[in-house]
Amino acid sequence: MSEAPRTEDPRRPDTRRARSVLIVNTGDGKGKSTAAMGMVMRSVARGWKVAVVQFIKSGKWKVGEEKMGRQLGVDWDAGGDGFSWDSEDLDRSADLNRDAWRLAKMRIEEGKHRLVVLDEITYPINWGWIEVEDVVEALANRPANVNVVVTGRDAPAGLIEIADTVTEMTLVKHAYDRGIRAIRGIDF
Repeated sequence: MSEAPRTEDPRRPDTRRARSVLIVNTGDGKGKSTAAMGMVMRSVARGWKVAVVQFIKSGKWKVGEEKMGRQLGVDWDAGGDGFSWDSEDLDRSADLNRDAWRLAKMRIEEGKHRLVVLDEITYPINWGWIEVEDVVEALANRPANVNVVVTGRDAPAGLIEIADTVTEMTLVKHAYDRGIRAIRGIDF
């Protein structure tokens, strides 16, 4: 039996397998970090070495994804000291974020992790604590096997430009606006 001839579908461009992708989850809606954690779970399930560097949340938040990530063997670095509006020393917060970026950059450049998540890195970039040009250069020149997910509001144009996939989370409504505080197990 002969095979039917293949027809091209004009709605779908030709695809190719890439060794890695750069994904940016941005926007005002919730779910940017949560979506990244779903990719962490998928990667761990495939036997990949995974690293997460959080730029805002700290150990004192006791985030659930950190606890589970560590149990699953994820290299997890809480590089922040909490949300800056709660900081008693913004210079210290900035220094912690710069240290977190140096660690994240090293994890990317060494090529040992198939997935690196830069959780909420857009905040310190937009505050001028980390140079966007340095981040863009490191991500654009990453080893071919390193997938990266960047999360946070207001992703800079340079990150969006080099990304393979950009998802804009849109705020429709938020419980916080109705006076409902974050819930452990749901929000962190």
